[in-house]
Amino acid sequence: MKDNHLASLRIYNQKINNPVFTKPEDVVKYMVAMQAQDYASAKWAIGLRMQNAKEQDIENAINQGKILRTHLLRPTWHFVLPQDIRWLLTLTAPRIHAINASFYKKFGFTDTSFNKTNELLAKALQGNKQLSRPQVLELFKRSGIATDDIKFTIILMRAELDQVICSGARIGKQFSYALLDDLAPASPALTHEEALTKLAAAYFNTRGPATVHDFANWSGLTITDAGIGLENVKEQLVNEVIDGKTYWIPDSPDALLPKKNTTFLLPAYDEFATSYKDRSALIAPEYVEQAGHVVFDPSIIVNNQLVGTWKRSLKKDEVTVDLNLFGRVNKTQTKALEAAEATYRKFLF
Repeated sequence: MKDNHLASLRIYNQKINNPVFTKPEDVVKYMVAMQAQDYASAKWAIGLRMQNAKEQDIENAINQGKILRTHLLRPTWHFVLPQDIRWLLTLTAPRIHAINASFYKKFGFTDTSFNKTNELLAKALQGNKQLSRPQVLELFKRSGIATDDIKFTIILMRAELDQVICSGARIGKQFSYALLDDLAPASPALTHEEALTKLAAAYFNTRGPATVHDFANWSGLTITDAGIGLENVKEQLVNEVIDGKTYWIPDSPDALLPKKNTTFLLPAYDEFATSYKDRSALIAPEYVEQAGHVVFDPSIIVNNQLVGTWKRSLKKDEVTVDLNLFGRVNKTQTKALEAAEATYRKFLF
Protein backbone atom coordinates (compact mmCIF):
# COMPACT_ATOMS: atom_id res chain seq x y z
CA MET A 1 0.00 0.00 0.00
CA LYS A 2 1.44 3.37 -1.03
CA ASP A 3 0.56 6.78 0.32
CA ASN A 4 -1.71 7.56 -2.62
CA HIS A 5 -3.58 4.32 -1.89
CA LEU A 6 -4.05 5.48 1.71
CA ALA A 7 -5.59 8.67 0.35
CA SER A 8 -7.76 6.68 -2.06
CA LEU A 9 -9.20 4.54 0.72
CA ARG A 10 -9.79 7.59 2.91
CA ILE A 11 -11.63 9.45 0.17
CA TYR A 12 -13.77 6.37 -0.34
CA ASN A 13 -14.57 5.80 3.33
CA GLN A 14 -15.30 9.49 3.84
CA LYS A 15 -17.87 9.22 1.01
CA ILE A 16 -16.22 11.91 -1.11
CA ASN A 17 -15.88 9.88 -4.29
CA ASN A 18 -18.96 7.73 -3.66
CA PRO A 19 -21.61 10.01 -2.12
CA VAL A 20 -24.64 8.00 -1.05
CA PHE A 21 -26.48 10.58 1.06
CA THR A 22 -29.41 12.74 -0.02
CA LYS A 23 -29.95 14.62 3.27
CA PRO A 24 -27.39 16.89 4.98
CA GLU A 25 -28.14 15.46 8.40
CA ASP A 26 -27.34 11.94 7.15
CA VAL A 27 -23.83 13.07 6.18
CA VAL A 28 -23.23 14.48 9.66
CA LYS A 29 -24.73 11.36 11.25
CA TYR A 30 -22.28 9.19 9.30
CA MET A 31 -19.26 11.42 10.02
CA VAL A 32 -20.38 11.97 13.66
CA ALA A 33 -18.65 15.37 13.88
CA MET A 34 -17.35 17.65 11.12
CA GLN A 35 -15.06 20.63 11.67
CA ALA A 36 -17.06 23.80 11.01
CA GLN A 37 -15.34 27.01 12.08
CA ASP A 38 -15.28 28.24 8.46
CA TYR A 39 -19.03 28.16 7.91
CA ALA A 40 -19.14 28.37 4.10
CA SER A 41 -16.41 25.74 3.78
CA ALA A 42 -18.15 23.47 6.28
CA LYS A 43 -21.37 23.53 4.28
CA TRP A 44 -19.45 22.54 1.15
CA ALA A 45 -17.80 19.72 3.12
CA ILE A 46 -21.29 18.32 3.70
CA GLY A 47 -22.31 18.99 0.11
CA LEU A 48 -19.30 17.08 -1.26
CA ARG A 49 -20.60 13.96 0.44
CA MET A 50 -24.16 14.26 -0.94
CA GLN A 51 -25.88 13.47 -4.18
CA ASN A 52 -27.17 16.59 -5.98
CA ALA A 53 -26.35 18.81 -3.03
CA LYS A 54 -27.61 22.37 -2.70
CA GLU A 55 -26.21 24.87 -0.23
CA GLN A 56 -29.70 26.04 0.71
CA ASP A 57 -30.72 22.52 1.73
CA ILE A 58 -27.83 22.46 4.19
CA GLU A 59 -28.68 25.95 5.46
CA ASN A 60 -32.29 24.82 5.97
CA ALA A 61 -31.20 21.74 7.94
CA ILE A 62 -29.11 23.96 10.22
CA ASN A 63 -31.89 26.51 10.68
CA GLN A 64 -34.36 23.72 11.49
CA GLY A 65 -32.05 22.30 14.17
CA LYS A 66 -31.45 19.04 12.32
CA ILE A 67 -27.74 19.89 12.42
CA LEU A 68 -26.18 21.73 15.36
CA ARG A 69 -22.93 23.68 15.52
CA THR A 70 -20.90 23.86 18.70
CA HIS A 71 -17.42 23.37 20.15
CA LEU A 72 -16.52 19.68 20.29
CA LEU A 73 -13.44 17.46 20.36
CA ARG A 74 -10.50 19.82 19.98
CA PRO A 75 -11.65 23.31 21.00
CA THR A 76 -13.09 24.35 17.66
CA TRP A 77 -16.49 24.46 15.96
CA HIS A 78 -18.03 21.23 14.70
CA PHE A 79 -21.28 20.18 13.07
CA VAL A 80 -23.04 17.42 15.01
CA LEU A 81 -26.53 15.94 15.29
CA PRO A 82 -28.82 16.59 18.27
CA GLN A 83 -28.74 12.91 19.27
CA ASP A 84 -24.94 12.90 19.42
CA ILE A 85 -24.12 16.27 20.94
CA ARG A 86 -24.55 15.39 24.62
CA TRP A 87 -22.48 12.21 24.80
CA LEU A 88 -19.75 13.84 22.73
CA LEU A 89 -19.66 16.90 25.00
CA THR A 90 -19.65 14.75 28.12
CA LEU A 91 -16.70 12.80 26.72
CA THR A 92 -14.59 15.64 25.31
CA ALA A 93 -15.42 18.74 27.40
CA PRO A 94 -13.06 17.80 30.28
CA ARG A 95 -10.15 17.68 27.84
CA ILE A 96 -11.13 21.03 26.33
CA HIS A 97 -11.39 22.56 29.80
CA ALA A 98 -7.84 21.36 30.48
CA ILE A 99 -6.66 23.03 27.26
CA ASN A 100 -8.59 26.23 28.08
CA ALA A 101 -7.58 26.36 31.76
CA SER A 102 -4.78 28.86 31.19
CA PHE A 103 -7.18 31.16 29.34
CA TYR A 104 -9.74 30.91 32.14
CA LYS A 105 -7.06 31.95 34.64
CA LYS A 106 -5.51 34.66 32.45
CA PHE A 107 -8.81 36.45 31.93
CA GLY A 108 -10.05 36.05 35.50
CA PHE A 109 -12.79 33.50 34.97
CA THR A 110 -13.90 31.19 37.78
CA ASP A 111 -16.59 28.53 38.13
CA THR A 112 -18.66 31.16 39.94
CA SER A 113 -18.41 33.64 37.09
CA PHE A 114 -19.22 30.97 34.52
CA ASN A 115 -22.25 29.88 36.56
CA LYS A 116 -23.45 33.49 36.49
CA THR A 117 -23.14 33.85 32.72
CA ASN A 118 -24.64 30.39 32.14
CA GLU A 119 -27.67 31.28 34.26
CA LEU A 120 -28.05 34.61 32.47
CA LEU A 121 -28.04 32.88 29.08
CA ALA A 122 -30.44 30.15 30.22
CA LYS A 123 -32.92 32.72 31.50
CA ALA A 124 -32.72 34.91 28.39
CA LEU A 125 -33.25 31.97 26.03
CA GLN A 126 -36.17 30.36 27.90
CA GLY A 127 -39.28 29.69 25.84
CA ASN A 128 -37.48 28.58 22.67
CA LYS A 129 -35.96 32.01 22.16
CA GLN A 130 -32.88 32.46 20.02
CA LEU A 131 -30.50 35.41 20.22
CA SER A 132 -27.91 36.58 17.71
CA ARG A 133 -24.33 37.15 18.82
CA PRO A 134 -24.83 40.96 18.93
CA GLN A 135 -27.98 40.43 21.03
CA VAL A 136 -26.09 38.20 23.46
CA LEU A 137 -23.32 40.77 23.70
CA GLU A 138 -25.88 43.47 24.49
CA LEU A 139 -27.41 41.17 27.12
CA PHE A 140 -24.03 40.92 28.87
CA LYS A 141 -23.48 44.67 28.71
CA ARG A 142 -26.89 45.38 30.27
CA SER A 143 -26.07 42.91 33.02
CA GLY A 144 -22.76 44.59 33.82
CA ILE A 145 -20.58 41.78 32.48
CA ALA A 146 -17.45 43.26 30.93
CA THR A 147 -16.41 41.53 27.70
CA ASP A 148 -14.01 41.97 24.85
CA ASP A 149 -13.81 39.68 21.82
CA ILE A 150 -11.71 37.06 23.60
CA LYS A 151 -13.71 37.09 26.84
CA PHE A 152 -16.97 36.92 24.91
CA THR A 153 -15.73 33.88 23.00
CA ILE A 154 -14.59 32.14 26.18
CA ILE A 155 -17.93 32.74 27.92
CA LEU A 156 -19.91 31.35 24.99
CA MET A 157 -17.63 28.36 24.54
CA ARG A 158 -17.91 27.52 28.22
CA ALA A 159 -21.71 27.68 28.00
CA GLU A 160 -21.56 25.28 25.05
CA LEU A 161 -19.24 22.89 26.88
CA ASP A 162 -21.51 23.04 29.94
CA GLN A 163 -24.41 21.96 27.69
CA VAL A 164 -26.34 25.20 28.21
CA ILE A 165 -26.36 26.59 24.65
CA CYS A 166 -25.72 25.55 21.06
CA SER A 167 -26.26 27.11 17.66
CA GLY A 168 -29.70 28.34 16.68
CA ALA A 169 -31.11 29.38 13.33
CA ARG A 170 -29.37 32.16 11.49
CA ILE A 171 -30.93 35.59 12.01
CA GLY A 172 -30.27 37.30 8.70
CA LYS A 173 -26.54 36.87 8.29
CA GLN A 174 -25.96 36.61 12.04
CA PHE A 175 -25.31 33.38 13.90
CA SER A 176 -27.56 32.80 16.88
CA TYR A 177 -27.67 30.76 20.08
CA ALA A 178 -30.43 28.60 21.51
CA LEU A 179 -30.85 26.50 24.62
CA LEU A 180 -29.45 23.02 24.12
CA ASP A 181 -32.43 21.67 26.05
CA ASP A 182 -34.75 23.06 23.35
CA LEU A 183 -32.91 21.50 20.42
CA ALA A 184 -31.42 18.36 21.95
CA PRO A 185 -33.57 16.93 24.74
CA ALA A 186 -31.79 14.83 27.36
CA SER A 187 -30.87 11.30 26.32
CA PRO A 188 -29.59 8.26 28.25
CA ALA A 189 -26.03 8.87 29.39
CA LEU A 190 -23.15 6.70 28.24
CA THR A 191 -20.35 5.56 30.49
CA HIS A 192 -16.91 6.94 29.69
CA GLU A 193 -15.84 3.66 28.11
CA GLU A 194 -19.07 3.33 26.15
CA ALA A 195 -18.53 6.80 24.70
CA LEU A 196 -14.89 6.02 23.86
CA THR A 197 -15.99 2.86 22.07
CA LYS A 198 -18.76 4.62 20.15
CA LEU A 199 -16.45 7.41 19.02
CA ALA A 200 -13.68 4.99 18.01
CA ALA A 201 -16.09 2.93 15.92
CA ALA A 202 -17.39 6.05 14.19
CA TYR A 203 -13.89 7.40 13.54
CA PHE A 204 -12.20 4.32 12.10
CA ASN A 205 -15.22 3.30 10.01
CA THR A 206 -15.43 6.72 8.38
CA ARG A 207 -11.78 7.86 8.35
CA GLY A 208 -9.79 4.64 8.02
CA PRO A 209 -7.07 3.82 7.22
CA ALA A 210 -5.88 5.65 10.32
CA THR A 211 -3.61 5.11 13.31
CA VAL A 212 -4.42 5.42 16.99
CA HIS A 213 -2.36 8.64 16.99
CA ASP A 214 -4.54 10.01 14.18
CA PHE A 215 -7.60 9.19 16.29
CA ALA A 216 -6.17 10.86 19.39
CA ASN A 217 -5.20 13.96 17.43
CA TRP A 218 -8.63 14.26 15.76
CA SER A 219 -10.66 13.61 18.91
CA GLY A 220 -8.52 15.54 21.38
CA LEU A 221 -8.45 12.47 23.63
CA THR A 222 -5.37 11.24 25.43
CA ILE A 223 -3.50 8.46 23.66
CA THR A 224 -4.53 6.19 26.54
CA ASP A 225 -8.25 6.84 26.05
CA ALA A 226 -7.89 6.62 22.28
CA GLY A 227 -6.22 3.24 22.74
CA ILE A 228 -9.05 1.99 24.94
CA GLY A 229 -11.61 3.00 22.33
CA LEU A 230 -9.64 1.32 19.55
CA GLU A 231 -9.10 -1.85 21.57
CA ASN A 232 -12.87 -2.18 22.00
CA VAL A 233 -13.59 -2.00 18.25
CA LYS A 234 -10.63 -3.92 16.81
CA GLU A 235 -12.81 -6.90 15.93
CA GLN A 236 -14.79 -4.68 13.53
CA LEU A 237 -11.61 -3.58 11.73
CA VAL A 238 -8.65 -4.95 9.80
CA ASN A 239 -5.14 -3.56 10.03
CA GLU A 240 -2.01 -3.20 7.97
CA VAL A 241 1.47 -2.15 9.09
CA ILE A 242 3.14 0.42 6.82
CA ASP A 243 6.56 1.86 7.64
CA GLY A 244 6.21 0.65 11.21
CA LYS A 245 2.77 2.24 11.73
CA THR A 246 -0.42 0.22 12.21
CA TYR A 247 -3.36 1.50 10.17
CA TRP A 248 -6.90 0.40 11.00
CA ILE A 249 -9.46 0.04 8.22
CA PRO A 250 -13.18 -0.84 8.13
CA ASP A 251 -13.67 -4.57 7.73
CA SER A 252 -16.03 -4.38 4.74
CA PRO A 253 -16.00 -6.50 1.55
CA ASP A 254 -14.68 -3.72 -0.69
CA ALA A 255 -12.59 -1.76 1.85
CA LEU A 256 -9.28 -2.94 0.43
CA LEU A 257 -10.19 -2.82 -3.25
CA PRO A 258 -8.44 -0.16 -5.38
CA LYS A 259 -10.64 2.89 -5.81
CA LYS A 260 -11.00 4.94 -8.97
CA ASN A 261 -8.98 8.13 -9.27
CA THR A 262 -11.01 11.25 -8.83
CA THR A 263 -10.77 15.03 -8.87
CA PHE A 264 -12.32 17.39 -6.30
CA LEU A 265 -12.30 20.92 -4.98
CA LEU A 266 -12.08 20.36 -1.22
CA PRO A 267 -12.96 23.13 1.23
CA ALA A 268 -10.63 24.47 3.88
CA TYR A 269 -10.64 22.36 7.05
CA ASP A 270 -12.19 19.37 5.31
CA GLU A 271 -12.16 16.14 7.29
CA PHE A 272 -9.98 14.62 4.56
CA ALA A 273 -7.18 16.71 6.08
CA THR A 274 -8.23 17.45 9.67
CA SER A 275 -8.92 13.79 10.52
CA TYR A 276 -5.24 12.84 10.54
CA LYS A 277 -2.15 13.79 12.49
CA ASP A 278 0.08 12.67 9.63
CA ARG A 279 -1.28 14.30 6.46
CA SER A 280 1.56 13.33 4.14
CA ALA A 281 -0.59 10.75 2.30
CA LEU A 282 -2.78 13.59 1.02
CA ILE A 283 -0.03 15.45 -0.81
CA ALA A 284 1.51 14.60 -4.16
CA PRO A 285 5.18 14.00 -3.22
CA GLU A 286 6.51 16.54 -5.70
CA TYR A 287 4.42 19.30 -4.12
CA VAL A 288 5.22 18.87 -0.44
CA GLU A 289 6.90 22.28 -0.15
CA GLN A 290 4.14 24.16 -1.98
CA ALA A 291 1.36 22.46 -0.01
CA GLY A 292 2.33 24.07 3.32
CA HIS A 293 -0.44 23.69 5.91
CA VAL A 294 -2.92 21.57 3.98
CA VAL A 295 -5.64 22.06 6.58
CA PHE A 296 -6.14 25.79 6.13
CA ASP A 297 -6.54 26.25 2.38
CA PRO A 298 -9.18 24.95 -0.03
CA SER A 299 -7.41 22.13 -1.85
CA ILE A 300 -7.39 20.82 -5.40
CA ILE A 301 -7.37 17.03 -5.38
CA VAL A 302 -6.37 15.14 -8.53
CA ASN A 303 -5.92 11.37 -8.45
CA ASN A 304 -6.63 11.54 -4.71
CA GLN A 305 -3.63 13.81 -4.10
CA LEU A 306 -3.35 17.52 -3.29
CA VAL A 307 -1.91 19.30 -6.34
CA GLY A 308 -2.90 22.92 -5.68
CA THR A 309 -5.23 25.34 -3.92
CA TRP A 310 -8.26 27.29 -5.01
CA LYS A 311 -10.38 30.23 -3.94
CA ARG A 312 -13.78 31.60 -4.85
CA SER A 313 -15.08 35.09 -5.55
CA LEU A 314 -18.83 35.45 -5.03
CA LYS A 315 -21.10 37.97 -6.71
CA LYS A 316 -24.88 38.11 -6.64
CA ASP A 317 -25.69 35.12 -8.82
CA GLU A 318 -22.31 33.82 -9.89
CA VAL A 319 -19.04 32.53 -8.55
CA THR A 320 -15.54 32.75 -9.97
CA VAL A 321 -13.21 29.90 -9.08
CA ASP A 322 -9.48 30.63 -9.30
CA LEU A 323 -7.20 27.61 -9.41
CA ASN A 324 -3.61 27.69 -8.18
CA LEU A 325 -2.09 24.50 -9.55
CA PHE A 326 1.37 23.60 -8.31
CA GLY A 327 2.24 21.95 -11.64
CA ARG A 328 0.84 21.00 -15.01
CA VAL A 329 -2.16 18.73 -15.54
CA ASN A 330 -3.09 16.76 -18.66
CA LYS A 331 -6.20 17.18 -20.81
CA THR A 332 -8.18 14.52 -18.97
CA GLN A 333 -7.38 16.10 -15.61
CA THR A 334 -8.26 19.56 -16.98
CA LYS A 335 -11.70 18.28 -17.98
CA ALA A 336 -12.11 16.69 -14.55
CA LEU A 337 -11.28 20.02 -12.90
CA GLU A 338 -13.85 21.78 -15.07
CA ALA A 339 -16.42 19.21 -13.95
CA ALA A 340 -15.45 19.79 -10.30
CA GLU A 341 -15.93 23.54 -10.76
CA ALA A 342 -19.33 22.94 -12.34
CA THR A 343 -20.35 20.74 -9.41
CA TYR A 344 -19.41 23.50 -6.97
CA ARG A 345 -21.34 26.16 -8.95
CA LYS A 346 -24.38 23.88 -9.01
CA PHE A 347 -24.12 23.50 -5.26
CA LEU A 348 -24.22 27.27 -4.72
CA PHE A 349 -26.94 28.26 -7.21
